[in-house]
Amino acid sequence: MPSPPGSAAAVSASAPPGRAYANGRAEQPWPGRRLPLGARYDGAGTNFALWAGGAEAVELCLFEDAPDGSLRETRLPLADQTFHVWHGYVPGVGPGQRYGFRVHGPWEPWRGARWNPAKLLLDPYARAVDGLFVLDDAVYGHTRGGPDDIADPRDSAPFVPKSVVVHEDSDWSDDRRPKIPWAETVIYEMHVKGFTARHPGIPEHLRGTYAGLAHPAAIDHLVRLGVTAVELLPVHQFVSEEHLLRAHGSNYWGYNSIGYFAPHAGYSASGGRGGQVHEFRHMVHALHEAGIEVILDVVYNHTGEGGPGGPTLCFRGIDNAGYYRLRDGGRNYTDYTGCGNTLNVVQPQVLQLITDSLRYWVTEMGVDGFRFDLAAALARSMHDVDKLSSFLTVIGQDPVLSRVKLIAEPWDIGEGGYQVGEFPPLWTEWNDKYRDTVRDFWRGARPDVRDLAYRLSGSSDLYQDDGRHPYASINFVTAHDGFTLRDLASYERKHNEANGEDNRDGTNDNRSWNCGYEGETTDPAVNLLRRRQLRNMVTTLLLSTGVPMLVAGDEMGRTQRGNNNAYCQDNEISWMDWSALDDPQWRPLLDLTSRLIRLRRSHPVLCRRAFFSGRPSFPDGLRDLAWFTPTGREMTEKDWFSPTATLGMYLSGLDIRQRGPRGERIMDDSFLLILHASSQPMRFMLPGEPWAHSYEIVLDTALDTDPMARFNEPVPGGTALTLTGRSAMLLRVEHAVWAPT
Repeated sequence: MPSPPGSAAAVSASAPPGRAYANGRAEQPWPGRRLPLGARYDGAGTNFALWAGGAEAVELCLFEDAPDGSLRETRLPLADQTFHVWHGYVPGVGPGQRYGFRVHGPWEPWRGARWNPAKLLLDPYARAVDGLFVLDDAVYGHTRGGPDDIADPRDSAPFVPKSVVVHEDSDWSDDRRPKIPWAETVIYEMHVKGFTARHPGIPEHLRGTYAGLAHPAAIDHLVRLGVTAVELLPVHQFVSEEHLLRAHGSNYWGYNSIGYFAPHAGYSASGGRGGQVHEFRHMVHALHEAGIEVILDVVYNHTGEGGPGGPTLCFRGIDNAGYYRLRDGGRNYTDYTGCGNTLNVVQPQVLQLITDSLRYWVTEMGVDGFRFDLAAALARSMHDVDKLSSFLTVIGQDPVLSRVKLIAEPWDIGEGGYQVGEFPPLWTEWNDKYRDTVRDFWRGARPDVRDLAYRLSGSSDLYQDDGRHPYASINFVTAHDGFTLRDLASYERKHNEANGEDNRDGTNDNRSWNCGYEGETTDPAVNLLRRRQLRNMVTTLLLSTGVPMLVAGDEMGRTQRGNNNAYCQDNEISWMDWSALDDPQWRPLLDLTSRLIRLRRSHPVLCRRAFFSGRPSFPDGLRDLAWFTPTGREMTEKDWFSPTATLGMYLSGLDIRQRGPRGERIMDDSFLLILHASSQPMRFMLPGEPWAHSYEIVLDTALDTDPMARFNEPVPGGTALTLTGRSAMLLRVEHAVWAPT
């Protein structure tokens, strides 16, 4: 079919493939090599290799600063092609060189072909990206305001970021990865900029950057808190969506990736010409030295190019039909993500891009694991989510990736996309069932007590039948998406007006309770109750079996003023307020969180690697897990089918099924955790013999200033304790009569 008027073929006719301009004469790169993909500097020059299946020609574009302040472009044809990889070697080109590609081919969007050489494209394998994405009609492959059958002939180079050649000289010989076992892991979800932007101990020029996170003032807080891993919101190079840029906003969270090998330049204090790579590596090294692992939140399910009306920045202009899942004959995009497109992981080259990217971040950048945004979209075969999909199979057998921490957000928005509990071994999952159940319990909704027991004990109903372990459950009450912990106890409705979408964005299913007043208040009784609710939820999270995940700032009462979708709020709404460290209202919450983490990490009974059996593990034991009613008796079948606001959970430290590294028996203290969500006080009879002779109260969330104050006298078994309304209590078993001598 001939190309329609205004197509890319017609545009390229005035600039034939192969014609280049450098000092007024045509030049030709050496043939070079097809692998490795991307730009690879060898000390004398750089090899460039780009997979562009179906393309008719590829030009390498080199950029230099002109005397008048503009960018001067030199176009060099990549005349050699091997297995759809266009490649060439350019002597004298080295680190810091900005470059891009122009890819030639037909503009036939009705069949998925969207080549337009007027659009400068990022290298999918670029190690660094420099420059901003500027919203201009020239960044779109088609003519704006009309049908997409017409290609736009305007040059996009002045308005799009450029790829950068980087000297890959990483040396990790002195790096010591913490290698924290999953069962002992405590995750801290955080934003590089938001965590450091207002920290008074970090020099101003480093705030909001990788270097700021590597600063001792930032790391000291993490160490004092006791977390073992930071989970960074996306740090791949990303762009902001059109509607945000038109409103003079930005995508703060970063879930709009455009460069899967490049650390986002906006978080760099070292500039965008390759310094961000070395700065990121230094940050990882500093965190490792402090015993903290680095997990990246990665977005391989979609890209920042959006739907058919989005800009042409990279993948769309290289091979649209190869990189994306298409429908309607190729004109439109299959969208399992709600972001306009879905990467076509079934395509071998796309799968290679993802796995190459993952291995790069592990081997060259030092990271310890990944949390996969909308992971169900990656696990789809042709349509359905498939546990035998190419993506899951490749990850499972890869000698590098199978050894790092793998976390799935186990859903997408497509049909059959909710897959909690369905990912294969090696994978852990964000457990939103845990989130919803714990929120419901503490707001007084009285969820099914069986469901609550499953969540507290590791969610065996979700993860045990396929050979996984309790740490497959990433337990969380809050995440970046939704209310903060403080807002859970302060708001029942979202307040997202600042997002500019008339409060339509964000979920309405918050499962929150405002303690009787919507928003901030000076009422001391309401604020007292709210602080107790925060202590209750932190206590529940950190004493549940599984892997707890905290959100940065929740330990200090951070608020987003009721905004439950602050993805575009790059300001004080989202940034950490470090003044809370000196606020007597919130400092006790930080101290409680830190002490609970230390308690958890020092007791194997709280960091179980195997599911409970409900039976004795040794002849001198009772049961590894038992449940009690307020009357002090074990729960019966009838009790499990009756709503309750009070539950006792007994964890036996003498019945831990896991063994030590030399096969030795692991013994620990036993604990009784009591959760009481009713607003009224409750008498709870402590189980006596054979469960315990007496108890030591370790924690009582009813105490506002010091919930873990030492209690002088042991409490005999069989004693009835009075629980304050909406409170939790942890007791250590003393002198159990069945303890071995």
